[in-house]
Amino acid sequence: MRKVLFVEPVIFIYIFASSLISPVVQQFIYRRLWEEEYNSTAISDSNASHCEQNKSSPTYIMQKGVQEKTSLFNTQLDLTGAIPSLVVAFIIVAKGDRQGRKRSLVLPSIGALIADLFLTVISYFSLSLSVLFAVAFISGLFGSIATFLGGGFAYIADLCHDEKQKTTRIAVVDLIFGVVSGLAGLSSGYILREIGFTWTFVTASLLHVVNIIYITFFLEDTINTSEFQQQAQVSYKELLQETFSGVYVLFKTAPSKKRVLITVLLFTFMTYLFTVIGGSSLFTLYELDEPLCWNEVYVGYGAAAFTSISVTSFLGVYLFSKCLKDIYIVFIGIFSYVGGMVMAAFAKTTLLMFLVRVPSLLCFMPVPVLRSMLSKVVLASEQGAVFACIACLEVLTGTVALSVFNIIYAATVAWFSGFSFLLSASLCLIPLSVLCWLLCTSWNGEDLALLVPEEVSSIDSVD
Repeated sequence: MRKVLFVEPVIFIYIFASSLISPVVQQFIYRRLWEEEYNSTAISDSNASHCEQNKSSPTYIMQKGVQEKTSLFNTQLDLTGAIPSLVVAFIIVAKGDRQGRKRSLVLPSIGALIADLFLTVISYFSLSLSVLFAVAFISGLFGSIATFLGGGFAYIADLCHDEKQKTTRIAVVDLIFGVVSGLAGLSSGYILREIGFTWTFVTASLLHVVNIIYITFFLEDTINTSEFQQQAQVSYKELLQETFSGVYVLFKTAPSKKRVLITVLLFTFMTYLFTVIGGSSLFTLYELDEPLCWNEVYVGYGAAAFTSISVTSFLGVYLFSKCLKDIYIVFIGIFSYVGGMVMAAFAKTTLLMFLVRVPSLLCFMPVPVLRSMLSKVVLASEQGAVFACIACLEVLTGTVALSVFNIIYAATVAWFSGFSFLLSASLCLIPLSVLCWLLCTSWNGEDLALLVPEEVSSIDSVD
């Protein structure tokens, strides 16, 4: 059977299934906590959204209490799954340089399938929400989304022989991520309303089954693993050294200028991702609370609105990359995000909440551009190592961001629910300061294009 080097369908299906489940799980937890605490229905099934807005009403106090409990429950759940996935992502994606990329794609798909099947059982039999902690841990053992994205981006980098196309190609993957997330978010509300929680989880499970079949039988690997399969068995110590050698060599043997540049870019990527994940993760809870009081359909509309942001961010990367250095594109994207978060903090009507996406139209640009900048710095044999670092930072940063912002939201929702959005915007000063330092020193975009060729030429001269 002839196999193909076409990984985009894999990314499409995985992201759609994951994005379909994410808002549904939050609403599932929200409703179950309400029902367990107060033995009543949380949200009306009608097309109009209903929640208590009278601050003197006992129902209003109950509503705020469930908001806090849901936020803290999500924090604990994220921490449970992040710890094993952090280790697994680092190992599997880094070893992809020698053992192929398909493993980092198929294992997270299997983990997601197991998690969705467990969610189906929990929903159908009304099991305790505490079972979700075991589900999160098991899913983390298979690498979760960080391993999948790390392997996916490394796969794309393997196919890009022209460095000028790498930024655009990586941006395409982020475009798929955004558009598919929006489509899944838009459909999640309708699917949930029509078929309920149980069958929504079943639908996502079937999508992961399709993905596993495609990866296993139809997708060609970009790494030739035959020579490694013929090697003799090694000890556990040697295997461990081999696992971490790629990342170790990436930082230890590289020139000092390259090490500093990689470290600075990773720090910028991490701090910006921290603000984006932390701030945007609270949208669903913010929209369910007063004064917006959105139902599941409106929550789906809100998630779908990010589709336009993904498209405009991709167009921004495509157009700006022709006339601007990468670092200036990152600047524009960060300022776009700050504008959206400040507006979201004071959005008290449905119209204004949807208009929040207007100043945020370019906020996703820094993510693919920073990935591309990091990929350009390293050699072709180091792509897996650098994307393993990125994947681990995404897990670590995402987990810390979700935990911190959920705790802050739970502590501030009673007096000002938009405080977390203002905090997210303020924290963008950190990556902005780092970028300003890069501009004020000798570090500039040309270093990215020169470091790798210099290394290659020096290696050739030694040989």
